[in-house]
Amino acid sequence: MRDLKIPEQRHPEKAHRPDNAQPKKPAWIRVKAPGGKGYADTHKIMREHGLVTVCEEAGCPNVGECWNQGHATMMIMGEICTRGCTFCNIATGRPDTLDAFEPGRVAHAVEKLGLNHVVITSVDRDDLEDGGAEHFAQTIRAVRHRSPGTTIEILTPDFLKCDPSVLEVVVEARPDVFNHNLETVPGLYTEVRPGARYFHSLRLLQRVKELDPSIFTKSGLMVGLGEQAAEVRQVMDDMRAADVDFLTIGQYLQPTPKHHGVDRFVTPEEFAAYEKAAFGKGFLMVSATPLTRSSYHAGDDFARLRAAREAKLAQQG
Repeated sequence: MRDLKIPEQRHPEKAHRPDNAQPKKPAWIRVKAPGGKGYADTHKIMREHGLVTVCEEAGCPNVGECWNQGHATMMIMGEICTRGCTFCNIATGRPDTLDAFEPGRVAHAVEKLGLNHVVITSVDRDDLEDGGAEHFAQTIRAVRHRSPGTTIEILTPDFLKCDPSVLEVVVEARPDVFNHNLETVPGLYTEVRPGARYFHSLRLLQRVKELDPSIFTKSGLMVGLGEQAAEVRQVMDDMRAADVDFLTIGQYLQPTPKHHGVDRFVTPEEFAAYEKAAFGKGFLMVSATPLTRSSYHAGDDFARLRAAREAKLAQQG
């Protein structure tokens, strides 16, 4: 039986990789240790409903702040991923069978937490013919049924090995926001995201808009992996050509010595420059700070995103 708390068993494909030094974090990266009543209450609800969160599995630095406010990103379809990306702390290997009752448990937890906005993500499930598309759709419908006033944001895998039609299954469930992260610049894909294809991910986001233009699309990048600023700006252009509405950019933090090394810590001033450039390229919403993560402040950002679209439509009218 694997113990997923032990790094060697959590990431068997990385066990024989050479160690990468983990540089000391600068002052602007440090966060408070999680704690407080809100954190404890959120933790209790997650455990009572047998749910997995990406906040815990990916070792997110913002877990204390978010959970204190009753915000948690649910991770569906198990805790084991079929990919082995070199940046990610999610356990890898052969996943368990899908839990047919999970959509209902997610919906119950969302209702109990009283969320105005929920983010639902998943592991990659290359072992499933539809990549988990129907499970995503069932989860969206279950949350809508129990919490009709809650806006729903999904962060999906790339469905790379599936028939293209599976995307329609997810889109027809009408999430409010469809997020799929490009993660890094195309030149780093072979070493950072070896199981994925940059242009496939880009096309996935574009197809969501073609299938339903009312759904907001969103994508994220990590920086500090070895990319150049010009490459990041080119990705912004690619995203805008695919009609992506919302861009997030955050600092890559190395989970263990076996993971991809941190090339450097990008300064807050550089993040501000990225944000300015992205707004200039036409994104409706941009979040670019060292601690930005896909679902960090997602509820507040969704409200701004919707307001930005309404303002843009009013100008066009």
